[in-house]
Amino acid sequence: MKNRLRYLCGYYLATLIVFFVAKIVFMLCNGAGHDIHLVDFFAVVWHGLTLDASTALYFLIVPYLLSVISIWTSLPKWFSRIYNAIVALAFSMAFVADTSLYPFWNFKLDAVCLTYLSTPTEAMASVSVGYIVWRFLVLITTAIIVFTLYDKIERQPAKAIRKGRLKKTILLLLLIPVIVIGIRGGVRESTTNIGQVYYSENQFLNHSAVNPVFSFLYSLSHQLDDLSQYTFFEEEQCKQLVQDVYTTESVLTDTLLNTTHPNVVVILMESASELFADAMPHLQQLKDEGIYFENCYGNSWRTDRGTVCALSGYPSFPSFSVMKIPEKSRTLPSIARTLKANGYATSYLYGGDINFTNMRSYLISTGWDKIMSMDDYSREEQNTSQWGVQDEITFETLYEQITTSNGNAQKHLWGYSTLSSHEPWDVPTKVLDDEIKNAFHYLDACLYRFVEKLKKTPQWDNLLIVLVADHGINYQQVTPSTPLQKNHIPLLWLGGAVKEPRRVDKLCNQSDLPATLLGQLQLAHADYPFSRDVLSATYSHPTAVHNFNNAQWLYDETGEILYDFDAGRAIISNGSDVEHLLNVNKAILQTTSQDLLSR
Repeated sequence: MKNRLRYLCGYYLATLIVFFVAKIVFMLCNGAGHDIHLVDFFAVVWHGLTLDASTALYFLIVPYLLSVISIWTSLPKWFSRIYNAIVALAFSMAFVADTSLYPFWNFKLDAVCLTYLSTPTEAMASVSVGYIVWRFLVLITTAIIVFTLYDKIERQPAKAIRKGRLKKTILLLLLIPVIVIGIRGGVRESTTNIGQVYYSENQFLNHSAVNPVFSFLYSLSHQLDDLSQYTFFEEEQCKQLVQDVYTTESVLTDTLLNTTHPNVVVILMESASELFADAMPHLQQLKDEGIYFENCYGNSWRTDRGTVCALSGYPSFPSFSVMKIPEKSRTLPSIARTLKANGYATSYLYGGDINFTNMRSYLISTGWDKIMSMDDYSREEQNTSQWGVQDEITFETLYEQITTSNGNAQKHLWGYSTLSSHEPWDVPTKVLDDEIKNAFHYLDACLYRFVEKLKKTPQWDNLLIVLVADHGINYQQVTPSTPLQKNHIPLLWLGGAVKEPRRVDKLCNQSDLPATLLGQLQLAHADYPFSRDVLSATYSHPTAVHNFNNAQWLYDETGEILYDFDAGRAIISNGSDVEHLLNVNKAILQTTSQDLLSR
């Protein structure tokens, strides 16, 4: 009996040691640019202990069950070794993925990574072959080390006990309440959660304290069905809090166009936040030629989310992508669906894998008829970048589509997503030393050539080009914790359909594009409940909302608040009435969540 208890204690402590070491390695690999000191390593391990202790108990369940069974019958030694191998590999995958993805995502490993497994080529396009090979070697090495550690523990006794079986079984069964309570995190109403390890104003330290295995398992069980966690108010109170935020009507709308029936091109510029304005000089020049919405902010942090926000005027959500839930995404309104119902032909162009993140499903179900992707290009063109076809090639395709269309017979809507301004920043020109800025400079040059060529065509006179970024990115000191810098994105209207150059200073989101555009075309947009016509007299409470990994940011004329729902507290809280800001922020998420659940 003592051997069995010694084995279980040893296994549990070994798991904790693995978690502790993983935290330290995570901090060493990702600490650059963060204000951390030696004492922070100890603090992270200490504050993360409760979550590690709970998580370790999950993986003690099988050894515990084998201990009980072995009292009554002999077990082969390879039973425990196979389990150890599985656990070692799982831990290794979690640690390597968490450490590797954090610089890109700035949050801990969660179930989001699974959504990219169906399109592995696209998912790995952001990194080099060497990057993948190196991490694979680290993964295997880590798995071997963890397995060896478990294998060195005094093994579970293989032979059954002849005497006192019932007594020893009862003694082991008495451990069940201890294990259950430990997993649950105590006997109080609140159960083990990620936020319990948050202790610092420095988000990197909070993230370092989070156990990546628990984070992954927790997010796996808290997806769409868990939207109920965002219920904070009674229905009537919630409506009152957001009644001035979402006003969708177009009343006494300022007129920006010289026609209500232009051909329309919507271009989603990959990652092109205003953070890179200095690397995109031509875009700055074009701002003086069109209608520039100078206070526009992205709703979310990934292309699949930003695309839905811009094209459907639908909000993003902190923990999942609506585009990846076809039964929901097909119910959304979209610019394509509305214009198609009003006689427009619709087509979409993307030089990458159109099946990535269920993009094809979303586009087809929301009214885009003709879709062109990397599969429609030659093999040589498909390999011009890690993500697919380079922007200069797809911009030329878009130019040909516009100039060869029968614009007089039928109006047309074109959608287009660029892709070159994305990791690993592999563009064919080198103008700037900074590889990230150089990629945006390349996009800028491609865009400018496209616009200048179109100006010389007869199609220009009745054309409206809408340029908007899909999201911002982390760059140097700009992270999700600096939302004003990261999420500020360009929204620019160009073309012969523009009446005159203007600057619109209203604060808005990219999700306001559909209602604002349709308002200018004098088309109804009541089916866009969260898209606002920012040029309408009804737009009285300008706001911008952005969310990511269970956190949401709200910004208006009174201030800003960034609230972390895992931590249960505000990370940023600036304004004349921060309590009201927090309530509005929560009410927005409650309202949008309930709308999605009802679809």
